[in-house]
Amino acid sequence: MSLAFVDPLSQLLLQLVTVLIAARLTGLLFARLGQSAVIGEIAAGILLGPSLLGWLAPGVFQTLFPASSLGTLQLLSQIGVCLFLFVVGMTVDVGHLRQKAPAALVVSHASIVVPALCGALLSPWLFPTLRGPDATLTSFTVFMAISMSITAFPVLARILDERGLSATPLGAMALTCAAVGDVTAWTMLAGIVAVTQEGAWTGSIVTLVRVAIFAIVMLVGVRRLLPRLMGSSVQPDAALGPNVLVGALALMLASALTTELIGIHALFGAFLAGVVMPRHGTLRQQVIVRIEDFSAVFLLPLFFVVTGLRTSITLINDLQAWGICAAIILVATAGKLGGTYVAARWTGMTRPDALALGALMNTRGLMELIALNIGYDLGILSPRIFAMLVIMALVTTTLTGPLLTWSKRWR
Repeated sequence: MSLAFVDPLSQLLLQLVTVLIAARLTGLLFARLGQSAVIGEIAAGILLGPSLLGWLAPGVFQTLFPASSLGTLQLLSQIGVCLFLFVVGMTVDVGHLRQKAPAALVVSHASIVVPALCGALLSPWLFPTLRGPDATLTSFTVFMAISMSITAFPVLARILDERGLSATPLGAMALTCAAVGDVTAWTMLAGIVAVTQEGAWTGSIVTLVRVAIFAIVMLVGVRRLLPRLMGSSVQPDAALGPNVLVGALALMLASALTTELIGIHALFGAFLAGVVMPRHGTLRQQVIVRIEDFSAVFLLPLFFVVTGLRTSITLINDLQAWGICAAIILVATAGKLGGTYVAARWTGMTRPDALALGALMNTRGLMELIALNIGYDLGILSPRIFAMLVIMALVTTTLTGPLLTWSKRWR
């Protein structure tokens, strides 16, 4: 196919049409197969990349995604992820975390510590051949630990809703553990980003201190000030006015900009902005409804495609490489599932519920892809290990449905 788009707008519009249709079709297909639609959307991103389209029809691939157009696509995808994490921050119920704190802290941190240790133990074996150009053994080890320990809170919430488990004790515990785990994992990720970008512990400590100060200002000062600024919109049944929506988006963008300027990723600021949004009345829910559909349907598929363009499964081109990939999947699943199961049993949960909770915490999905892209951008992950970890994220998330069905039959 020799058609070339000289106009950048025409090129972008072609990409948007292709991505939206592909994401929707694969999402529907995976939903028919009993999986979450978001897994199909992630798969669509990989299929549109060099792993399939670039391999089967390189001419079409170069027409759709020439290297000169990827900058705009990546920037749009980053805006989409910032909006997504803003919504995720608004869904974190701090009061609910306090109510279930004792058991949730035990289970969530077991589900982080055990797979993180497994990833750290695996790292020295992988580092010599799979490290990124700017990776040190420390940064690579910490990043592998984080990659193994992340749980995808939004995907987990969608799975619980699809299976009617959101209002059950198991669903409440899973959501609480995932929220606690995500906060811990993102704190760890912020630390390794600061260390990698500064290149020295002295500079990274200064960066982390700045982040801590900003977080305190947001959680203590801005959080208390926002209800007054937003006025009647925080009252029950009050309609969400355009001024409030603009204010919420401005808060998200300003918070994202601040963390970007401090020296860590803008995504952390977007997430923090969601956490401090007022909880009174229906404001949060109305903001979520307005933003979530647009970001999830229109912008997030762009992020999946950007990830897919970086994922070349053809790099895993021999038996040894596939063996390493299988080992990563096995270690990640065993660490997450086993750590959660043992801790859940220790807190008094039944065996089927402990297995179901382990399966839910093993859901990585989109949050894993966000972390992997940060590691790729920082030069910690090579394209080869990046592809392996993307496959791990897909496989572990896909396992959630069958494991939940098995635990239900056991119960």
